[in-house]
Amino acid sequence: MHPPLDWLSRLISMMTVRGQLEIRCSYGAPWVVAYEDANAGEIPYHVILSGTAVLESPEPGKGQKLSAGDIVMFPHGSRHVLHDGSGIAPAPAHHRSDLNLTFSENTGTGDRLDMLCGRFILAPPHDRFIRDYLPTRLVVRTSSQNHSSQSETSTQLAGLLALMRAESNISNLGGHAMLNALSAALFTLTLRMASESNEAPIGLLALVGHPRLAPALTAMFSNPAHSWTLPELAGLCNMSRATLVRHFQEKVGRSASDLLTGIRMALAANELKKPNASTEVIAEAVGYQSLAAFRRAFSQHMNMTPGE
Repeated sequence: MHPPLDWLSRLISMMTVRGQLEIRCSYGAPWVVAYEDANAGEIPYHVILSGTAVLESPEPGKGQKLSAGDIVMFPHGSRHVLHDGSGIAPAPAHHRSDLNLTFSENTGTGDRLDMLCGRFILAPPHDRFIRDYLPTRLVVRTSSQNHSSQSETSTQLAGLLALMRAESNISNLGGHAMLNALSAALFTLTLRMASESNEAPIGLLALVGHPRLAPALTAMFSNPAHSWTLPELAGLCNMSRATLVRHFQEKVGRSASDLLTGIRMALAANELKKPNASTEVIAEAVGYQSLAAFRRAFSQHMNMTPGE
């Protein structure tokens, strides 16, 4: 008998997420690193091990300061720049390849930065689901949590970062595989930590701070084939239909029915990739009695047909 799964575990299990740690940056100010828009399905991330950095991205507003223990990821793959904040043009950095990792270093003599850079890679079409329900930029701070419920996750995440740092210091056999496995774990722990924050951004993560909505979220992830209605979901949460609609729009930015469709299409996409997959059987398994209705919904949501 399988144990019940929470909604975040079900979300992660729906997707194939790989972690890829690529570069460890060791810079003295002044320094600048710039990233263009990532390829589809790629989520760049950075971990500040020591020192500080200023993050600039296309989003409006001033640059955001990052400190030791901070993690920033870009679920939409947006272009961004990290720099030391001095405004001084830096000398070019040089790279050296180790057995398991590339190191980027410069000749700057100012304040030091130690930073890990990599990316999470999602198998298509799940990158679309992530773009719909996670913000363009997500910053998690492991060293400045002020709520007791966050302490355990903060400790776990700090421990994971320490392990990544130690593993990147040495050239052990199997180190590349180890770093990538730790990087994949970083994805889930970062989402968990962000969901526990009082400043969780709009999207799925914001729902965690509203436990009254948890029954609806759990129901849709646990049994997406059920023909859930708004009154049913509202009843699970002991609230009115209008209140449920308002909470979803305010916290997720989308309706409950949009989320249910997204879950169904993500699960269907997984099944359609399997050899000898039957579109009729898959359509019924995700809640569609009409094959035509399923094909129409899938094409509209995924911008491709089930056959494609």
